[in-house]
Amino acid sequence: MGGSSPVIGILALQGDVREHRRMLESLGATVVEVRAVRDLAGLQGLVIPGGESSVMDKLTRLFGLTEPLRWAIDEGLPVLGTCAGMIMLANELADGIEGQETLGGLDISVQRNAFGAQRESFDTRLDVRGIEGPAMDVSFIRAPIVTRVGDGVDILASLDDARVVAVDNSQCMALAFHPEVSGDERLHAMFVARAREYPPLPGDLPTTLV
Repeated sequence: MGGSSPVIGILALQGDVREHRRMLESLGATVVEVRAVRDLAGLQGLVIPGGESSVMDKLTRLFGLTEPLRWAIDEGLPVLGTCAGMIMLANELADGIEGQETLGGLDISVQRNAFGAQRESFDTRLDVRGIEGPAMDVSFIRAPIVTRVGDGVDILASLDDARVVAVDNSQCMALAFHPEVSGDERLHAMFVARAREYPPLPGDLPTTLV
């Protein structure tokens, strides 16, 4: 398995890459910004950050990363997706724009921008399953919600009105909110520990992917 400083990639085509990088490095991870297929070699985990999911999808396809990322997820690579990253990890997208695709990995359905426009963004405190200590301080910024949870997916957190905002299937963890913005590192620490146990992706990916 991997060493004490796991190598974690951040999909760095669009979104809040810097905030995730700062938090992961503070937790002892070695961070690689993923912009090309070659950047996947050696990864033990991947973060898909917040941003604009439709733009992220288009750029992922433009840079030839869609199928390699799907392959890596199928291989069991641990993934953390926040906000737009949750959308990218969903098997089903309820309200995507025409032609919008996801990477998949979680048997969930997701609704984009479920909380309205940017001005409806808000901070709150949230109890998250598996997180010890006080409730987490989190930020919701044009956030999605999970409208369907399939077999094998655990609900980690819901709002007071029962809307699901965090899920996990022991490989892929998806959050509608931004702990990297509010500064609570406990979910990232859980993810870093998970990545530490995953063997690095091979340097030679299947020839059909490169």
